[in-house]
Amino acid sequence: MSGTRVDPSIGKAWTPPGRLYSDPSAYAVQKERVFARSWQPFMDAERVRAPGHVVPFTLMEGCLDEPLLLSVAEDGQPRCLSNVCTHRGALVVEGEGHVKSLRCRYHGRKFALDGRFMSMPEFDGVTDFPSSCDDLPSLPVRHWGPLLFTSLEPAVDFDAWIGPVRRRVDWLPWDRATYEPRASRDYHIRANWALYVDNYLEEFHIPFVHRDSLAGLDYESYRTERFEHGNLQFGMARPGEPTFDLPTGHPDAGEPVAAFYFWLFPNVMLNVYPWGLSLNVVRPLAVDRCIVSFRGYVWDDALRGEGLGADLHRVEMEDEEVVESVQRGVRSRLYDRGRYSPRREVGTHHFHTLLVDAMGGG
Repeated sequence: MSGTRVDPSIGKAWTPPGRLYSDPSAYAVQKERVFARSWQPFMDAERVRAPGHVVPFTLMEGCLDEPLLLSVAEDGQPRCLSNVCTHRGALVVEGEGHVKSLRCRYHGRKFALDGRFMSMPEFDGVTDFPSSCDDLPSLPVRHWGPLLFTSLEPAVDFDAWIGPVRRRVDWLPWDRATYEPRASRDYHIRANWALYVDNYLEEFHIPFVHRDSLAGLDYESYRTERFEHGNLQFGMARPGEPTFDLPTGHPDAGEPVAAFYFWLFPNVMLNVYPWGLSLNVVRPLAVDRCIVSFRGYVWDDALRGEGLGADLHRVEMEDEEVVESVQRGVRSRLYDRGRYSPRREVGTHHFHTLLVDAMGGG
């Protein structure tokens, strides 16, 4: 998308033009150049463990709409496979279950649980058959915390992408983190997905939009740390509010950290509180609509009603109103670009540079 370059110097930079959030052609580019090359959480790691367990799913439903399949072969390793038969494109697995092999019900093509072609009826005389093209394509599977991640064509190495998160919070009891339905729900928002990310990453709006809902937050101490593929915002607590008991040698030891807010490009938020994790994933549905999925994983339920992560629904409602208002505004013929606050919009500026570069603009 030409004409969208964002200067790497925040003091000189102008934001991308409003059409980035309202132009269907920009959204089409984002689907292929951003999301098809991104890492996405797709399932709880504890959901599939036994050999023979298969679960079909759609990667980024409403956006990429890629039919995939998680299977566990005899070696006990989870594999992410295409769920599209290599013969005529029918779905191979249409329901969760336990099986010995995979068989397409359309013409009977059979695959092993690791995706290897096994057999096909009435194919005698076909030359150069079978070949590797007859196997189900395989995608990478990576594990962090309670989650499994995959990518159609990853633009970056997973360890480099998740590395800053590991270095900050892998000391926490992730083995005890269990999915909590009460802390989980989907929010349908009438706004472009990137506007939601913009709002999440900028600090500026906190005292205006979340004055009461985040009253326990020390705004003056709030800061953002950039890394190559994402950002970390530090939620510092006011005196008397719950904080992490950081271990000796931790990079933030001695600071009253009440929340680590990680954002990983392009759309994954890992909000870590003393009680556990609130995973937020922003999934585009159209140029002006998205779903934000909140998924809670708790290791200390007694703390869930305290501190900065106590009333996530109220904070979300406040954010939604603002983001939907901005979506109406960026369509204006009289609006083009804005400037950045070097103190409070570090994260948003970083996101814009990554997004425009991934789209091939500038």
